[in-house]
Amino acid sequence: MLTHIQINAAKPRGKAWTLSDSQGLILQIQPNGSKLWRFKYRFLDKQKTLHLGGWPQVSLADARVRRDETKKKIAEWIESST
Repeated sequence: MLTHIQINAAKPRGKAWTLSDSQGLILQIQPNGSKLWRFKYRFLDKQKTLHLGGWPQVSLADARVRRDETKKKIAEWIESST
């Protein structure tokens, strides 16, 4: 799991790269230095990626809450459509 120290220490590179947290939550570091929260999940056998906001506007704790809320909404949608 990620820590604030790891996030602060992450520096941009020539290409976008990611740091993984847990349960599909990743922090994507762009070449221009911006850091974006993403949630990767599978739906109907397809890999999907959802943007959750930019860091530091969305903190690590907030990103984890957004990930959990999104997982709940996806599960509810699957239940209601079956």
